[in-house]
Amino acid sequence: MRMSAPEAPRDEQDDADRDGDLRSVLVTSVLNLEPLDEDLFRGRHYWVPSSQRLFGGQIVGQALVAAAKSVSEDVHAHSLHCYFVRAGDPKVPVLYHVERTRTGASFSVRSVKAVQHGKAIFICQASFQQMQPSPLQHQFTMPTVPPPEELLGHEALIDQYLRDPNLQEKYRVGLNRIAAQEVPIEIKLVNPPTLSQLQTLEPKQIFWVRAQGYIGEGDIKMHCCVAAYISDYAFLGTALRPYQSKCKVKFMASLDHSMWFHAPFRADHWMLYECESPWAGGSRGLVHGRLWRRDGVLAVTCAQEGVIRLKPQVPASKL
Repeated sequence: MRMSAPEAPRDEQDDADRDGDLRSVLVTSVLNLEPLDEDLFRGRHYWVPSSQRLFGGQIVGQALVAAAKSVSEDVHAHSLHCYFVRAGDPKVPVLYHVERTRTGASFSVRSVKAVQHGKAIFICQASFQQMQPSPLQHQFTMPTVPPPEELLGHEALIDQYLRDPNLQEKYRVGLNRIAAQEVPIEIKLVNPPTLSQLQTLEPKQIFWVRAQGYIGEGDIKMHCCVAAYISDYAFLGTALRPYQSKCKVKFMASLDHSMWFHAPFRADHWMLYECESPWAGGSRGLVHGRLWRRDGVLAVTCAQEGVIRLKPQVPASKL
């Protein structure tokens, strides 16, 4: 299935600029699974977070790649629902077993189990649909925000924070750690907080995001897989924003992750990621997300719940 939806002219010009670049590592490496047998694949790792657990977005994206390889070209992913069962081990590859649960005229369902050390670390149900026209169409309105060309890149923004002499050491350490990570995506924050605002952040954030490198039009299935990888980055952290100045994270991990794909999109074009956490409690946090195309079309909706255990910071007066 070829992408045919219109995109903003700036992205088209950006394609011309990036066409000579290396293809995105998300396509050539991270999401390039090795076939071992029918419906059995092996995935390797590219980026491992400082937690030394496998990045959840990588597992979701690779699982969707495995599921997509078992369906026909005339269907595309419309939803997936995942559970993270065990922490992933970055020292060994992941095996993906695909079960062809149902192949219907309009909808096909695939079950995927990710395995390490003989045990499931992740399970996923993905549903694919043949394109069907419908008079039932509506969506929310995309937020009005500055375009990515007017915003600082992630590296430039971090450098700006680090050059501020009033930056507290605890934030300086965290920012240096983020700057050292080699993540294959680009991010530009909308309305980045000032140092004085770090004490009173809402559980919401908006940023532009896209895959590094060039992917091209290609099959919409691959763009969905790349979006699955992107969707998990900084997502659960939305629930932590009000507590950044009050507590330190003792443990944080995704429990489940769901996505719904609404319209064709390019994951190597800038998309606006609108994230909010409507609830947290019981050592868990819930986050919702919407990925918008630049032309205002709602492309993807996401939801995730994670376990979050915090360690209260000791007041300076008691040190």
